[in-house]
Amino acid sequence: MVRPSDDPRPALPDDPSPVRAARRGRRQSRRAQPGPTTETPAGPPPGPPDARALREAALAHLARFATTRQGLEAVLNRRLLSWGRRAARAGMDDETIASAIAVVRPSITQIAVDMITLGALDDRAFAESRARGLTRSGRSRRGVAAHLAQRGVEADIAVEALDEALGERGDAAGADAELGAALVLARKRRLGPWVRADAPDVDAAGRMKILAIFARAGFSRDVAEAALSMDADEAEARIIALRSA
Repeated sequence: MVRPSDDPRPALPDDPSPVRAARRGRRQSRRAQPGPTTETPAGPPPGPPDARALREAALAHLARFATTRQGLEAVLNRRLLSWGRRAARAGMDDETIASAIAVVRPSITQIAVDMITLGALDDRAFAESRARGLTRSGRSRRGVAAHLAQRGVEADIAVEALDEALGERGDAAGADAELGAALVLARKRRLGPWVRADAPDVDAAGRMKILAIFARAGFSRDVAEAALSMDADEAEARIIALRSA
């Protein structure tokens, strides 16, 4: 048995705080010592993506996203501009950056043509698919046409795609699609057949504000009036028919 006086370990002070302070000081001293560093070599980044790299980027993008020829070319151009910004931050002068990009940029057009030849890029198929999807989400024919124009679909291709996907303007199929889209919008905004039971009556000014919602979305007044006055059961049936077409 070891008596307290025979214990070989040094006695700790009654107040343990000096011990904790000493340990904390040693830890802080170790953290303050500089460790090994890896220096990043200076200089500009490698040259811009070449035609092969851009082609691989195009295939990867088309495997994930539907787009148009204009959209694909914009994606590839952004890759070149992204390289240009990195090169500028690394100290490369603007003239050298512009010259390097100018050498590669013409290959973007050929890559887009190749993607069309392969069938990986089809503006008309894109327009038809997008027209159906947007109409089912409550977008008017006029709104769909504006969207396709923004995405770079040529006007004649857009018209053909709209006629194929929604029916020609003025015929029964086209009219049903337009009314169905207006009903989807009405349901989203809880208007017409979906107005709340406790909603106050709408006066003439309120009615004009409601019609303005449809007008801004590209629907004619006749279509808006038909959607607002429709029975709820028929309205739901028309939406189901639109989305299953």
